Amino acid sequence: MTEPVDPTAIPLPIPGKEVIFRHMDDPEVPWQLCRAQRNADGTESYVREKWFAFSPDPQYLSLYAEYDPGMIVRRHGHYSPHIVFVIDGGLWFGDRWCPKGTHVELPFGAAFGPIRAGEEGAKLYEVMMGDPRSWGDQPEL
Repeated sequence: MTEPVDPTAIPLPIPGKEVIFRHMDDPEVPWQLCRAQRNADGTESYVREKWFAFSPDPQYLSLYAEYDPGMIVRRHGHYSPHIVFVIDGGLWFGDRWCPKGTHVELPFGAAFGPIRAGEEGAKLYEVMMGDPRSWGDQPEL
């Protein structure tokens, strides 16, 4: 097992490292359709995401998400700490209503959900600080 690197021992700044800027209309940041559901009335609802930063080393993911009204995502967790900030609209995380302005902190190993978008849908900013893959909790549901 390798010893962790002490970040204070690294000479800074690191040559070649530069600030990276992204914008919502950046062609290098396309929409990703991440989840879809067919509703009882035959319509479809989606979760769409824009991945602003997806780094393999160190691992992290920074994204903007839009949930259509009524969209449901099953209870799950991620293989890293995860932060969610509700920018607009609102959604239910299990029994907890999270309106615009809510900050949700999910430590590694925490499951959350099901997530259900409210009548206006929801716009979120999320950061996963490590492996962003998800794991299902209650996959039988």
